[in-house]
Amino acid sequence: MNRAALFDVDGTLADTNHLHVVCWWEALRQAGHDVAMHDIHRSIGLPGEDLLGYLLGEDRDTSKDDTLSAAHSTLYGTYFDRLPPLDAAADLLRELDRRGWRVVLVTSAKDAELDALRRAVDADDAITAAASSDDVSEGKPAPDPVHHALGLADAPAHGAVLVGDTVWDMQAGSRAGVACVGLLCGGIPRRDLEEAGARAVYQHPADLLAHIDNSPFADGHRSPNHTA
Repeated sequence: MNRAALFDVDGTLADTNHLHVVCWWEALRQAGHDVAMHDIHRSIGLPGEDLLGYLLGEDRDTSKDDTLSAAHSTLYGTYFDRLPPLDAAADLLRELDRRGWRVVLVTSAKDAELDALRRAVDADDAITAAASSDDVSEGKPAPDPVHHALGLADAPAHGAVLVGDTVWDMQAGSRAGVACVGLLCGGIPRRDLEEAGARAVYQHPADLLAHIDNSPFADGHRSPNHTA
């Protein structure tokens, strides 16, 4: 049986969540929307249309969505050549690959953003495949991206672990029937991740790597309630 290690990217492998917050804030400001950065932060990880629905309401003028998303993409694109990876992110992916896990990226980023993120993380030798928001009709927290990633890995849900930093990651993984691991480096509180389905929570990729033998990646999915 193939085992799949599914990874969100923004906020999980790359320290980019707050860049997204600033870029969405500026895109919204330019369009005349006054939205608190705290609220934007909570929405990061959703696909663009869902993010705008979360922030502006489902009764907004959706004809402006493409313009807002384009403004965000333009602003965020100015960082493409210097996106910061999180410490030990590449080492974590390579260690899982060495142990026989099929590493698949599962992200709400579109293809251009994903390419930049992969360059930043710099671990393509350990990555089996990647699933972006362009590959599915409904993004996180729907289970569709996780189901698609499982197909790319040719692995069953009960042989998979999803690592992410948002409640949307945890909800998507839980709905797809995979074990979920939360990371705090994206800025979301531990309790929120646990309530959304995280079986274990770690500080960042380096912390997960240091405790890999007692994590859900260990045989038998031991130690399901890590709280370091």
